[in-house]
Amino acid sequence: MVENSETGTAHDRCRRTRRLAGVLLASVFGFASPSLAQTVLQPPASMAGSSASSTTAQSTTATAGTQAITTTGADATATDPLATGSTATPVLSDANLTAPDDDFGRMNLRETTLDDATSQRIRREAAETDGVRLGTMVLRPSLIQRFGSETTRDGEGKDTRNYMETGLKGSLTSDWSRHELTIGGEGYWQRNFSGDSATKPSANLNADLRLDISRDTIAHITGGYSFSREDTNDPNAISGAAVQSGVHMYNGGLSVEHDFGKLRGTVGADLERWQYSDAELSDGSKVSLSDRNRLSGSLRGRIGYELSPALTPFTEVSVGHVAYDDKEDSDGYRRSGDFYAAKAGISADFGEKLRGEIGLGYRQQQFDDNRLKEIGAMTIDGNVYWSPQQGTDVNLGLTTTIDPSTTAGLSGSVIYALTAEVEHRLRSNLVARLSGSSRWTEYQDDTAPPDTVTYATGAGLTWNVNRYLDLTADLSYERTEYKSAADSNVMRAMVGLTAKR
Repeated sequence: MVENSETGTAHDRCRRTRRLAGVLLASVFGFASPSLAQTVLQPPASMAGSSASSTTAQSTTATAGTQAITTTGADATATDPLATGSTATPVLSDANLTAPDDDFGRMNLRETTLDDATSQRIRREAAETDGVRLGTMVLRPSLIQRFGSETTRDGEGKDTRNYMETGLKGSLTSDWSRHELTIGGEGYWQRNFSGDSATKPSANLNADLRLDISRDTIAHITGGYSFSREDTNDPNAISGAAVQSGVHMYNGGLSVEHDFGKLRGTVGADLERWQYSDAELSDGSKVSLSDRNRLSGSLRGRIGYELSPALTPFTEVSVGHVAYDDKEDSDGYRRSGDFYAAKAGISADFGEKLRGEIGLGYRQQQFDDNRLKEIGAMTIDGNVYWSPQQGTDVNLGLTTTIDPSTTAGLSGSVIYALTAEVEHRLRSNLVARLSGSSRWTEYQDDTAPPDTVTYATGAGLTWNVNRYLDLTADLSYERTEYKSAADSNVMRAMVGLTAKR
């Protein structure tokens, strides 16, 4: 019996030695393998007796050693991730080990679309460029360099110009948990290599600040600027001018939308400002067009009834006033006045598969001068975005505008415009584009010139050389038909590169 007791005591000492070695190994390598440390520190069932207190003490010592190794500085008070029952999460020392989800921390999450394939396409297109992060904003700029040739045929003969066009466009989008700011713009500058035709620079900038006031109330603060050269075919253009007037347009607005259950109400106020630069004649003299400068302000209200989450019929009314800088224009006409408009329509939102709205209404514009006839016209306005299949997008637009005239005795014209654009992804890196438009200018005065119609069509290809460089090619044709003059035909061809970030 004595021999057996001594043998058992020797075995106990061996077991304690092995446990102590395991504890020391765990204290050294525990930070690299927490599960191993916990396994080593867990006493076997046979040790539950008199050796339990000794094992607990050794486990506590090992844990303290591990904690001392894995925590430093400000993290020294952190809870030990190896301790039983601990809810703390180990902190990764390298933030680049995992990429956070784009929607992490956002309250205004992107909505799930009806078509998963369409949703994936949109996310893929957005991920084509990483952009440049500026604090809580993401900037995605693009630099465009194109070379083009334009041929114009009209009653005066044929004119061809070759030119270079440089463009800059981009978007700036916020990444906030609430609210959203979106700014988008583009600008193009042209330089002729040959030909005497005038260049056609342009610019466009728009900003929209969405304020999530509450779950049912959203406000929008908008602003924008655009510049374009008045087209020679425009009825208000100066006949025989070498360089037509430059048109500057500024706009701003405020709107508030609120959901009343099934009803949706919107009220808004808008301001628009037009400024015209001088036109330059062929002899170098200039014609001032400052009498066309004007400011327009309007108030609008809209109410809609939600038939379903995707369909909402609506009615909208608006009133406004147009004030010219000069009380009388160069011919002595007072063109300031009031306007009224109303329309009814329906808006649809089936996600990215199909969305848009269309409305029919009536608009009337009055003038302070009794010699100018009121302009009244039926209006049709709308836009439709349709994706019949993955990789194909269709964009349709309808607009009705009243264009005030500068001709003595004429009030102005009503312009109806229809635009259509189709974009199809032939391959993962090749996109084809088709476009078409029609513009009808209607005069209501008996002494006004005949109506004019303009048709345009175009086609293009974009090859994504890589995620930062695109090669583009475009071809377009435009025809303007006059009933009292020779028709005008314009053919354009362009090829260029777009560098994007």
